[in-house]
Amino acid sequence: MDLDTVAEWSRYVVVVATLGYLASWLAYCAEAGIHSRRRRALATAAAPERELLGVTSSVAADAPAQAPSGPSGPGDAELVQRADRLGRIGLGLFGLATLALAVGVVMRGLGTERAPWANMYEFSITGALVASIVFLVLARTVVGRVVAVWAVLLIFMTVGLAATFLYVSPGPVQPALQSYWLVVHVGCAVIAFGLFTVGAVVSGLQIVSERAADRGRTTGFGASLPDSAALDRLGYRLTAIAFPIWTFGPLILGAIWAEVSWGRFWGWDPKEVWALITWLAYAAYLHARATAGWKGSKASVVALVGYATVLFSYFGVNILFNGLHSYGGL
Repeated sequence: MDLDTVAEWSRYVVVVATLGYLASWLAYCAEAGIHSRRRRALATAAAPERELLGVTSSVAADAPAQAPSGPSGPGDAELVQRADRLGRIGLGLFGLATLALAVGVVMRGLGTERAPWANMYEFSITGALVASIVFLVLARTVVGRVVAVWAVLLIFMTVGLAATFLYVSPGPVQPALQSYWLVVHVGCAVIAFGLFTVGAVVSGLQIVSERAADRGRTTGFGASLPDSAALDRLGYRLTAIAFPIWTFGPLILGAIWAEVSWGRFWGWDPKEVWALITWLAYAAYLHARATAGWKGSKASVVALVGYATVLFSYFGVNILFNGLHSYGGL
């Protein structure tokens, strides 16, 4: 089997990974559905008890009130066990899908004999692999289990889009990319992209969790999320890790590579401009938290604006603009 065939077959392995992510997402959806039904049952059973407590307290104000414990018993325990089992199945399928995606990325790299991130297809599958590894680490925590449905959905969409609309056949890259700078410069961008993606999911869910808490909701999607403060801290930590990687890779190393290749550090190319805009947006997010004390929804909105610039730098610049960085492969 020649190397071109290995690179071409990597697409089928990526498709298998896509199906694995879909199965994992469905398992997590089933787990979330069981927990949602259980919360509604708890709220429904607790409502009459709260009314009864209110009547009793009006008659005997000095009597100690008991908090409603909610339904418990064999049926409830069985629901909890079923949800836990589905969660373990979802995590197992996600791990297998991540392994398959890693094999596909490695096959693409071996078949092309270069770093597998020279076009939008390769960048997408490698960035999704980074996001998957980050999530596998977070999945061991309570917060990671709860945000699993949305993190897996976004990864599934990314890999599916790459395997269908963004796919390009393996082939040689442009002369400007035939450099060791491709490994370090774009490699850092891939890692930061994966971290920013998971951070964006967490920031979006933090806003929903905070609004649900402000409105006093005990049921529904917002009530199923972890405490907004925990999500806020996690989103901040992911961004704090990704930001210096983005600074070092796309900006500093990119400027050095530009000077080596084109004889100037900065040329106002669309990709350069939007990489700087992304850096400024996330710098504003970190600065607002450190100096103005922004937390919660205000900070999360800024983080989502930063991720929107990441997406435009990736999709918009590669598709809509022509420049020295037009390496999308479409």
